[in-house]
This record gives sequence, C-alpha cells and structure tokens, in this order.
Amino acid sequence: DNHELVEPDNHELVEPGNHKLIEPDNHKLVSEFKDYLKFEKMLSSNTVNSYIRDMVIFFNYAESKKINVLSITYEEILDLLKNFHEKYSESTISRLLSSIRSFYRFALKNDFIKYNPFYEIKNPRKPYSLFKILDEKEVQNFLENIPYASKLQLRDRAMMELLYSSGLRVSEIVNLKLNDIDYENSMLRFIGKGNKERIVPVGKTSQKFLSSYIKAARPKIHPKNENKRSNDYVFLNKNGGRLSRQGFWKILKSYEKKINPEKNIYPHLFRHSFATHMLQNGADLRLVQELLGHSNISTTQIYTNINKDFIRESFIKNHPRNKKNR
Repeated sequence: DNHELVEPDNHELVEPGNHKLIEPDNHKLVSEFKDYLKFEKMLSSNTVNSYIRDMVIFFNYAESKKINVLSITYEEILDLLKNFHEKYSESTISRLLSSIRSFYRFALKNDFIKYNPFYEIKNPRKPYSLFKILDEKEVQNFLENIPYASKLQLRDRAMMELLYSSGLRVSEIVNLKLNDIDYENSMLRFIGKGNKERIVPVGKTSQKFLSSYIKAARPKIHPKNENKRSNDYVFLNKNGGRLSRQGFWKILKSYEKKINPEKNIYPHLFRHSFATHMLQNGADLRLVQELLGHSNISTTQIYTNINKDFIRESFIKNHPRNKKNR
C-alpha cells in the first residue's frame, strides 16, 4: 500500500498521541511498529505519525471489543469494517486499512502471527473524485487581499504567496530554513516528503514578499539580542519559535473567514491549483511532476483530469487535423 498517496482527513489538525492504549501489551506492539516504520522503512516523522494515529483507532476499537489483535478472526474483521463504514468516509477507511495491513505485515515479518488476516481485505471502491481547485482569479483575489502592513501580516503574505508560487506542502513551508533559500537563482532547496531532496523555483512576486519578510519582519519576531535558542526556520510564530502545521492551518482559516468565507480553503488546495494552472498554461507533465516532488508520474496525471473543458480545447487547438489553413 502506498500510504503517502492517500489524502489524510485533516490529519494536519490532529496532534499524535491524543489517545492512550489501555493494554500494556498493545502499547508495546504499537511502539515496536513505530520503530519499524522509522528505522527499517525510513519513513518521515509525519508519515509515521499518520500510521500511529490509525493504529490507535484500530487498537482502541479492538480493546473495546476485547479482541486480541494477534488472533483476530474473520467475523471480528467484518464487525470492524461495519464499524468503520458507520463512522468514516471511504477515503479514511482506505487509509485505515492501508495502515492495518502494514501493521500485520510487520507482525508477520517478526513471527508474531502465522498469516496476515487482512491480506485479502480490499479497500472500498469509490467513484473517482476530482480535486477541488481555485481558478486563477480566485487565487489572485485571495492572495492580494492578505494585508502586509504589520510584521505578522507580512509573514502571512509571504507564506501564502510561496504556497501557491512553488506548489509546496504545509510541512515544507513550516520546515523551510534560511539556508534553503538560493536568492541568486530564485530557488528553494530542501528535503521534502519521503526525505527526498527537492529544488523548486520561486516566482518574482513570491520572492519579493519572502525577501521583505526576512529582512524587515522576521528580525522583529525573533530579535537577535533576545536570549533565545537559535532559530533558523524561515517562518516563525508570534513568540519567535518555529510555526507549526496547526498554526499554519489556523492562520489560513482566519483569512478564509475574512476573504472568501463561502469556500473551504485548505493548504493543499493551493498545491492542486498550482499544478492545474501550470498544466493549463502549457507546462510539461514531467516538469510538474518534478516540481511537485512526485515519485510516480501517475500521481501527477490526476491533475490532467481536473478540467475537461481545458483538455477538449487543447485537443481542438493542437491536433493537426483540427487546425485550419495549416
């Protein structure tokens, strides 16, 4: 299962470890699974936390039903699936089952079980749904209505401009460091999802606000003369520490209420819009794949399905048999 390709349901708003497992033996199992993900599978901390949150949901259910997860029966699995379908969306169920299958593969590898009871349990089939995006005017309206008079407003404008300009993930924004910025070549160089190095360009408007923030606003948020631990992250919270993913979400939602309360604005919406607008304006699919940091081009190809009118217009415009007077 490719857990990283499943869109989490607002996991960015949830801190790991909100629930405690009741049974010590279960807690030990989850702890060992976490070490396996971190040190053997070499997954990023965000991905590991996503798996563990799913494990907490699964183990809490098992404990409530007095189920031994290492000897779970087919009938108990059916009851679990029924419970999931009553409580969660199909995308969440798919993610949960992906995590559970991974856990049982780990258990099988370590001889905790003799077979994987979830091996033949398939994810729910669901109709293909297109990503939501903002059109270019909506993006422009949102960004240009973010004020930049105060130090925190300038930080916010710089973050939001960068989010769309470079198609970044929230984790990449909040983990961006000062030495990741190449001002001379207008590029960012950093470690993205899956611990992969990414190099992405920064547009002129975004670079203008980023430079202004770093020169004029950031020193006021994190004064050098204060006796604080050195902080080389670009985007800081109001207290001078690194801005968290939850903090970024709250800031974005505050502007949603002021600028576009009718729309559900979330960080990945700008990434989807970035990719779609790049393709609509003639960018090569392989280039967009590289900019987004997708390991598989099939993930990037999803964006070609978003705007059917655009695809039809491009076909009419570019197919040689559709061109007149050629």
